[in-house]
Amino acid sequence: MIDAEVRSEEKFSKLSLAYSNEEEKQRVHSCVKQMITKSCEEPETYTCSISNDREVLVIEYQDDTNRQCGDIFEEIIKALDIKKCD
Repeated sequence: MIDAEVRSEEKFSKLSLAYSNEEEKQRVHSCVKQMITKSCEEPETYTCSISNDREVLVIEYQDDTNRQCGDIFEEIIKALDIKKCD
Protein backbone atom coordinates (compact mmCIF):
# COMPACT_ATOMS: atom_id res chain seq x y z
CA MET A 1 0.00 0.00 0.00
CA ILE A 2 1.28 3.46 -0.93
CA ASP A 3 0.98 6.06 1.83
CA ALA A 4 0.93 9.80 1.20
CA GLU A 5 1.60 12.82 3.38
CA VAL A 6 1.47 16.50 2.45
CA ARG A 7 3.13 19.32 4.37
CA SER A 8 2.75 22.94 3.39
CA GLU A 9 3.86 26.32 4.67
CA GLU A 10 3.74 29.80 3.21
CA LYS A 11 5.94 29.20 0.13
CA PHE A 12 6.94 25.57 0.67
CA SER A 13 5.05 22.36 -0.10
CA LYS A 14 6.12 18.74 0.20
CA LEU A 15 4.51 15.46 -0.81
CA SER A 16 5.94 12.23 0.63
CA LEU A 17 4.99 8.89 -0.94
CA ALA A 18 5.96 5.76 0.99
CA TYR A 19 6.02 2.34 -0.68
CA SER A 20 7.13 -1.14 0.32
CA ASN A 21 7.98 -3.16 -2.78
CA GLU A 22 9.51 -2.86 -6.25
CA GLU A 23 6.16 -2.77 -8.05
CA GLU A 24 4.93 0.14 -5.92
CA LYS A 25 8.29 1.89 -6.33
CA GLN A 26 8.10 1.73 -10.12
CA ARG A 27 4.48 2.90 -10.08
CA VAL A 28 5.24 5.87 -7.81
CA HIS A 29 8.38 7.00 -9.64
CA SER A 30 6.77 6.65 -13.07
CA CYS A 31 3.67 8.60 -12.04
CA VAL A 32 5.65 11.38 -10.39
CA LYS A 33 7.96 11.73 -13.39
CA GLN A 34 4.97 11.96 -15.73
CA MET A 35 3.18 14.58 -13.62
CA ILE A 36 6.30 16.70 -13.09
CA THR A 37 6.89 16.96 -16.84
CA LYS A 38 3.48 18.68 -17.09
CA SER A 39 4.57 21.21 -14.46
CA CYS A 40 6.29 24.48 -15.22
CA GLU A 41 8.49 24.24 -12.12
CA GLU A 42 11.04 21.53 -11.39
CA PRO A 43 10.77 20.32 -7.78
CA GLU A 44 13.51 18.92 -5.62
CA THR A 45 13.06 15.16 -5.26
CA TYR A 46 14.85 12.58 -3.17
CA THR A 47 14.36 9.05 -1.90
CA CYS A 48 15.23 7.66 1.51
CA SER A 49 14.72 4.49 3.50
CA ILE A 50 12.30 4.40 6.40
CA SER A 51 11.24 1.71 8.89
CA ASN A 52 9.86 -1.74 8.01
CA ASP A 53 11.95 -2.01 4.81
CA ARG A 54 10.02 0.81 3.17
CA GLU A 55 11.21 3.73 1.07
CA VAL A 56 9.78 7.19 0.59
CA LEU A 57 9.93 9.50 -2.42
CA VAL A 58 9.77 13.15 -1.38
CA ILE A 59 8.76 15.93 -3.78
CA GLU A 60 9.45 19.47 -2.55
CA TYR A 61 8.50 22.78 -4.10
CA GLN A 62 10.19 25.92 -2.72
CA ASP A 63 8.98 29.46 -3.43
CA ASP A 64 5.65 28.20 -4.78
CA THR A 65 3.91 31.58 -4.51
CA ASN A 66 1.22 30.60 -7.04
CA ARG A 67 0.42 27.33 -5.21
CA GLN A 68 0.67 25.35 -8.45
CA CYS A 69 2.12 22.32 -6.71
CA GLY A 70 -1.18 21.61 -4.93
CA ASP A 71 -2.77 20.71 -8.27
CA ILE A 72 0.19 18.51 -9.18
CA PHE A 73 0.09 16.76 -5.79
CA GLU A 74 -3.64 16.16 -6.23
CA GLU A 75 -3.10 14.65 -9.68
CA ILE A 76 -0.38 12.34 -8.35
CA ILE A 77 -2.55 11.17 -5.44
CA LYS A 78 -5.51 10.50 -7.75
CA ALA A 79 -3.37 8.71 -10.36
CA LEU A 80 -1.94 6.42 -7.66
CA ASP A 81 -5.47 5.78 -6.32
CA ILE A 82 -4.53 6.88 -2.81
CA LYS A 83 -7.70 7.18 -0.73
CA LYS A 84 -6.21 8.84 2.38
CA CYS A 85 -3.52 11.48 2.63
CA ASP A 86 -2.22 12.71 5.97
